[in-house]
Amino acid sequence: MRRRLVAVLSRFPRLRSVLRSLRDALFPVHAVSTGYVTLQKDQADVEGRRLRGAWWDETLPARQRSLVEQQLRQYRRGKPVEVFDVLVRALRSLPQAPGMSLLEIGCSSGFYSEVLAIAGLGLEYSGCDYSPPFVKMAMQTYPQLKFRVEDNVALSYADRSFDIVVSGCCLLHIPEYAIAVAETVRVARSWVIFHRTPVVFGQPERWYRKQAYGVDLVEIHFNEPDFLSLLDRHGLTVIATYTLHEERSSGSTAVGQAVRTYVCGRSQQ
Repeated sequence: MRRRLVAVLSRFPRLRSVLRSLRDALFPVHAVSTGYVTLQKDQADVEGRRLRGAWWDETLPARQRSLVEQQLRQYRRGKPVEVFDVLVRALRSLPQAPGMSLLEIGCSSGFYSEVLAIAGLGLEYSGCDYSPPFVKMAMQTYPQLKFRVEDNVALSYADRSFDIVVSGCCLLHIPEYAIAVAETVRVARSWVIFHRTPVVFGQPERWYRKQAYGVDLVEIHFNEPDFLSLLDRHGLTVIATYTLHEERSSGSTAVGQAVRTYVCGRSQQ
């Protein structure tokens, strides 16, 4: 029934958008990000610097984890969770070998390690995050795994340290995202996945200030052709794309926005 409903709504993006807005209004627990304010480029630079440390807020990990736990409980019971399922499908599409290493950048409390374990993916998981409070929670929740505090624009890992590197929905909060992409590619041996990436098409890149878990943050929606060009310049070839959400303008199907997961192969040069 759920798959049939998803299929119907995918044919009517405006209806899906209306229903999502209604859901978020009635059940605000689902509305993680609210209060979007569009920023001009000069404002974005200032706000990006001002809010750089927002993820260090000590209250964020518990707030996020309370929502994540709802999804994990569902996933543990064998029920689908779209955002988890997409990353699992992306990883299963790659050539598998025992003991392949995976680094998740922007791992927050490390919950994707549990998702991959439930899915039966035999990957050697490590995680890193810009936020010391999140890394502290990850280490407490999954003490058997490796977690480190790292800045995506200056990773301390050696070149080609991991078979697979997953950029876990963090690039959109990094004003110097081009540097972050370069660093992500540098530490990957074979594959890079940019998970849950917000993009726009038929319009310029967009910057916002928003509230997430009660904290002000900057969020970037990348111009998709420019973003794909950036990946190409850093030696990545997109081999698969998974769309989590897409809306097109009623005035032109060439204009719209989406959230996608990009699976990329890394040049071996």
